[in-house]
Amino acid sequence: MHRQDQEAAVLAALSREGFVETLDWRPVRFVVTAPDGREIDLHPLVFAADGSAEQAAPEPQRPFAYPASCFVSGTIEGASVPCLSAAQQVHFHQGYQPSDRDRHDMARLRRVFGIATHF
Repeated sequence: MHRQDQEAAVLAALSREGFVETLDWRPVRFVVTAPDGREIDLHPLVFAADGSAEQAAPEPQRPFAYPASCFVSGTIEGASVPCLSAAQQVHFHQGYQPSDRDRHDMARLRRVFGIATHF
């Protein structure tokens, strides 16, 4: 996810690191891929003054809602990073046939956070 109004800067930074766009489903999402195969799935968000956000959806009249409380901090190799809460990740992994990657991600959330997932 990223702030939609900062998309040009995000793409420029990723391009400098060798990432190229490999999937364009804008305005809902797009994917960039590095030469070594790493992928980043980007979801453009529009933030409201209260800290909540919306993401475009395949059905334009039903955007994806992100409550302000779902934006939390995590840690990667000792560095604090902004991220989505585990509960929000589980919420967004409902209502479709999961891929192997989705199953892997939910298994990790169950293992690390001890939360229930639906698959």
